[in-house]
Amino acid sequence: MATKTTRLLLKTLPEMFEAPSRKVERFKRTNSRHLGSYGALGARKASLSLCPATPDTTSTRSFINQVAPISTRRMEYTECKTLGYTPEQMYNLVVNVDQYQHFVPWCKRSRVIKEQNGDFRAELEIGFPPILERYTSDVTLVPNHQVRAVCADGSLFSHLETIWRFTPGAKDTPASCKVEFYVSFEFRSLLHSQLASVFFDEVVKQMVNVFELRAAALYRNRNAAVDMRLPL
Repeated sequence: MATKTTRLLLKTLPEMFEAPSRKVERFKRTNSRHLGSYGALGARKASLSLCPATPDTTSTRSFINQVAPISTRRMEYTECKTLGYTPEQMYNLVVNVDQYQHFVPWCKRSRVIKEQNGDFRAELEIGFPPILERYTSDVTLVPNHQVRAVCADGSLFSHLETIWRFTPGAKDTPASCKVEFYVSFEFRSLLHSQLASVFFDEVVKQMVNVFELRAAALYRNRNAAVDMRLPL
């Protein structure tokens, strides 16, 4: 009896040890498949985690690309308009630089610092957020016809030229003139160059309108009185 029992135990033991080993083996194989899948997902996640770096790099390049041409770009603007004021009236408005600080929105200070042979040098301080800068211009005149100003020094512009021209308007409208305005500018520093579009929209394109409003405030009633005295 003991012999039979011993034989049965000897026969069963290998099977008992073999079964767990198969289970472990199967588990290992199954687990390997899961780990393999996780590895693929991990690789994909790793690749996804690099994606945000691409927009950062692109935006940096685009910023450089946007800045580079601006830093060397010279901008120009021309406007021509017929106004109900005489050439002499509009000329006197433009040539009277000392008064700019009272009606030109971006001009904080303005004064003539030197006069010579009918021309003069003017100092202006302009401010539009975040710029507040001072520069001087040499102004040459053709009385009642043209005012030309060229930036002589300052940290803001590497080039700035403005030209105003005034010619008589229609013959049947004595108190009128054609106003031609031209400006060409280029900023000196990269920081200021990035604000070129703001300067262009807020200052340059508003210039003729600013002087027209000033003329209306000073001359409208006077011109109306003159028109009333003209013979029909």
